Amino acid sequence: MSTLLIASFTAFWLGILTSISPCPLATNIAAVSYVGRHITRPYKVFLSGFLYTSGRMIVYMGLGIILVKSLLATPTVSFFLQTYMNKILGPLLIIVGMILVELIRFDLPGFGAGKRLERWVDTLGYGGAFLLGIVFALSFCPVSAALFFGSLVPLAVSSQSDLVVPAVYGVATGLPVMAFAFLAAVGVRQVTPIFNGVKKYERWVRFLIGIVFILVGIYYSLIYIFGIAGA
Repeated sequence: MSTLLIASFTAFWLGILTSISPCPLATNIAAVSYVGRHITRPYKVFLSGFLYTSGRMIVYMGLGIILVKSLLATPTVSFFLQTYMNKILGPLLIIVGMILVELIRFDLPGFGAGKRLERWVDTLGYGGAFLLGIVFALSFCPVSAALFFGSLVPLAVSSQSDLVVPAVYGVATGLPVMAFAFLAAVGVRQVTPIFNGVKKYERWVRFLIGIVFILVGIYYSLIYIFGIAGA
């Protein structure tokens, strides 16, 4: 139980960090502007924000459950991961940490979402906000991809949780957006400065977490790869 609780707490924090990472944060700002077009009707803003957040959560939860369940359901892969996960986790954490502190940079193609997409989803009413959340969630950037595929999935596999850990992560990615959607219902002009402030502090938070990932990765590598028990 304690292992699952620790994994769930870590997944929650990874979800929060994902939601304020550069690409998701930028799309969330665009989404707030989109749902805020009904500013004279606060309940519509809130409902659109809720549906947009639900779309994001469902994508992350669905991908996590499918990937983890597939890995654990394959006997050979499951045995390999359960046997060598600690050895794999060290270098993997180092790589993810290097991506977070921007020592490693690469371009990752995403689905994108331009004006044509916004005009099209606008014709779908409330369903458009839900669809926008799905599309934006699928638009992975290096940082969000590293956090999801490089940290969340291995975490879920190591804790053998194909439901709880991905679900907690999915919910966490939506919590900040839901809070901003509530603020948008009060006054959309007050939301963008808040997002900009979060973006400023996100760089420092991401850098510190990246350093922690690298240090933990080195620790795991020393113990499980090089066998230095006193590390």
